[in-house]
Amino acid sequence: MSIIEGKVWKYGDNINTDIIAPAAYMELSVAEAAKYTMSTVDETFGREFRPGEIFVAERNLGSGSSRETAPMVLKELGVRVIVAKSYARIFYRNCINVGILTIECPETDKIHKGDVIAVDYEKGIIVNKTRGEQYDAQPIPPHIARLVSQGGLIPYLENWQNEYGGK
Repeated sequence: MSIIEGKVWKYGDNINTDIIAPAAYMELSVAEAAKYTMSTVDETFGREFRPGEIFVAERNLGSGSSRETAPMVLKELGVRVIVAKSYARIFYRNCINVGILTIECPETDKIHKGDVIAVDYEKGIIVNKTRGEQYDAQPIPPHIARLVSQGGLIPYLENWQNEYGGK
């Protein structure tokens, strides 16, 4: 199914990887570190985010380091889709590689914390059910959607190898 619906957790511009996954908790397991996700700007996120809810931000999401910890803690919390105006390139790819859809939408400033949105990632349409609005977004290409649906790059390659005997 190409539509993901959920309650929004909303953040602004320049949310970097150190904000998403604070360095003070890098020695912990991903499951333990996830409790501190976004804690420097929102102490409730790591405790109260529920699987199926949607992370929304403005410009330049995921700037900073290239470590995969940031998308890994988001996935651990149950983030399936992120919507932002723009992403840091490495963070964008790391999200896809761990199995999180990354949607680009130029109108995230119209989306507010607590809104319920439905993201049709195949068509590139976001419906804000709370505000009765619709926004255009970049559709996810089928090959990327397939990779994410299998849990990310590693499971995708393992499935490919099992199916095709890729050597």
